Amino acid sequence: MAWVWLFIAGLLEIVWAVGIKYAAGFTRLLPSIVTIAAMIGSIYLLALAVRTIPIGTGYAVWTGIGAVGAAILGMALFDEPRNLLRVGSIVLIVAGITGLKVATP
Repeated sequence: MAWVWLFIAGLLEIVWAVGIKYAAGFTRLLPSIVTIAAMIGSIYLLALAVRTIPIGTGYAVWTGIGAVGAAILGMALFDEPRNLLRVGSIVLIVAGITGLKVATP
């Protein structure tokens, strides 16, 4: 169950990372509320997950999911640059996340 909590925590990290952009410096109420709620939920689920998953693995996977998701959504929603180096870097992060998952019982 810890890996499920960690995965959901990573998804919520994506929500709050993108939400920061929509909240416009926390000047827009609804996006700010969603962003703060996602932050709290993400940290809470991370805390649940690392009760059994080693902290180094849990934190790296959590931030990796957030980084990959934010980078992909940045390209899709905010017209951020799409080039081979960025995409290759995302692939390397995914490989690292996968490696940590496989290497952790």
